[in-house]
Amino acid sequence: MRRITYKSAREIETIRAAGVVVSTVLAALRDAVRPGISTLELDALADDLIARHGGTPSFLNHRLGPQVYHHSICASVNKEVVHGIPRADRVLREGEIVSLDVGVRLNGLHADSAITVGVGEISDEAQRLLDVTRESLWEGIRAVRLRGRLQDIGRAVQAYVEARGFSVVRTLFGHGVGRQLWEPPSIFNYVAPGEPNPPLLEGMTLAIEPMVNAGGPEVVSRDDGWTVATEDGSLSAHFEHTVAVTRRGPDILTLGPHDPGPHRQG
Repeated sequence: MRRITYKSAREIETIRAAGVVVSTVLAALRDAVRPGISTLELDALADDLIARHGGTPSFLNHRLGPQVYHHSICASVNKEVVHGIPRADRVLREGEIVSLDVGVRLNGLHADSAITVGVGEISDEAQRLLDVTRESLWEGIRAVRLRGRLQDIGRAVQAYVEARGFSVVRTLFGHGVGRQLWEPPSIFNYVAPGEPNPPLLEGMTLAIEPMVNAGGPEVVSRDDGWTVATEDGSLSAHFEHTVAVTRRGPDILTLGPHDPGPHRQG
């Protein structure tokens, strides 16, 4: 496993400042989602807002192997799990759901967060998927305790999701974040025997991001080299926060207008 980087108090405050921009952008995107808007229009809105707040989009020109990403957000609709590419011809329709994933780089450090929202009126089952996924993120965050273990997060997410009849994606996971957009460690959303399980230590900054499917956990990659979708065509939801490990417990660096905190306590 590549080496985990630990952030100073000053660096964590810089990540928090980037997180404020992320949260502000996500709130604007959430409010802009409606039938008839394209995912490319949402991308343009995010790009403008990030620039106006002095940041740069973490995803823009990000390279993954030979693939280069050319947009400021990921917009993943319905059965798309993550990394959906914004397009002018992908117009949102009543009853759909869309995951909006935003990263911002500010003064050399990144913050990363995501929400999934309904387009107009959505079905009760789609809303339940969104609610369970969002609460599973909070279950994972609650599991962050100084000198706990990394896989405590995945254990909490998996237990919450599977008890409610949904499945967690096995081949995608959260990650460290800060000086790079994607840093060690990998944060699985399930108990992953044989994977590294380091202690949670002060200064770790983690992008915790459950990806939850209404059907089975299997996913497939699209030919565009980025978009990942459910294999069985079922709906998928995705929520994410950037969290610092502190002596007092988890410090959520991307809280703000798009997400003031958990709906459920405990």
